[in-house]
Amino acid sequence: MDVFSMMGRRNHEEVVFCNQPDIGLKAIIAIHDTTLGPSLGGCRFYDYATDEEALTDVLRLARGMTYKASIAGLNLGGGKAVIIGNPETDKHEFLFRAFGRYVDGLGGRYITAEDMNTTVKDMEWVRNETRHVTGISKALGGSGDPSPVTAFGVFVGMKAALSTKFGSDDFNGRKVAIQGVGHVGYNLCRYLNGAGAQLFVTDVNAEAVTRAEKEFGAKQVDGEAIYELDVDIFAPCAMGASLNDDTIPRIKAPIVAGAANNQLAKSRHGADLLKRDILYAPDYAINAGGLINVANELEGYNRERAFKQAEGIHETLMAIFKLSRDEDIPANEASDRLAEDRIRRMAQLKTSFASTPSRPRQGR
Repeated sequence: MDVFSMMGRRNHEEVVFCNQPDIGLKAIIAIHDTTLGPSLGGCRFYDYATDEEALTDVLRLARGMTYKASIAGLNLGGGKAVIIGNPETDKHEFLFRAFGRYVDGLGGRYITAEDMNTTVKDMEWVRNETRHVTGISKALGGSGDPSPVTAFGVFVGMKAALSTKFGSDDFNGRKVAIQGVGHVGYNLCRYLNGAGAQLFVTDVNAEAVTRAEKEFGAKQVDGEAIYELDVDIFAPCAMGASLNDDTIPRIKAPIVAGAANNQLAKSRHGADLLKRDILYAPDYAINAGGLINVANELEGYNRERAFKQAEGIHETLMAIFKLSRDEDIPANEASDRLAEDRIRRMAQLKTSFASTPSRPRQGR
């Protein structure tokens, strides 16, 4: 694989390959853009089929974090890490401590956090080797599990979508199909059920589905059938690339709004949704609550402040939907424009100050 070519396609700044065979560590850290600040993004633990697949995923995820931080108004750049292995059998303390040393070696250019198949406990092991980690337990001054804030952000984002599509953000009687009821999907069910929505769920984990059925009265749907339900909102909350050439023609919901990262298999699929008059809430805009939550740890965590900032996702999506409508462009392109504009303005600001001669201080 041509690593530099893969980095060059999306202007990634840095890629670090972490290899310590004696303890089983095989990881990749990708830093996309640090114009707005140090890169922050979670560490995913996944058994990739090939190293190239892992690199492709981490590069894509890191770029998404740049846009997510920008659209959320955070002074952070985008980064991500993946540890290659089986999360059920390969996890142990010293693997994460070794990973923490690689993070520490970046001197703060990358700040890690929990992600798919990693936990607060894992991040505490990382913390033994570096201070550049978030998503640690409340007992250690962190925020703990960020999924409730992520789910809350998706919930308020859905309200923006309902208001735009139907003129009302009332969930009472609305039908929502949720693909994936893990940590975030579960908490999303909780918010939606409390607001009166009727829930339909699917997940590869049968226990997660059963819990949603018992606690929220959700109705189980078999796998692929979730796309074809006659519902108001389809919420992808599992793996990425769920919106593609095969699935988009089957979607009956007038709104797609969910927590999964990289929902569009290709950027052009945003245009496909627009052609079908399906309102799409760009993933990195609507699911920014988790990043907002862990970013708060950098300044001393305040849970109330994190939820208050996550409320801003509603305003962000309303701005995206307006630009999409006014310019007749897909919502993902509108979101990219707004994110890129903030990064560009910050780059101009830094360049302007760097080129301004410093003035000598006046004596008293």
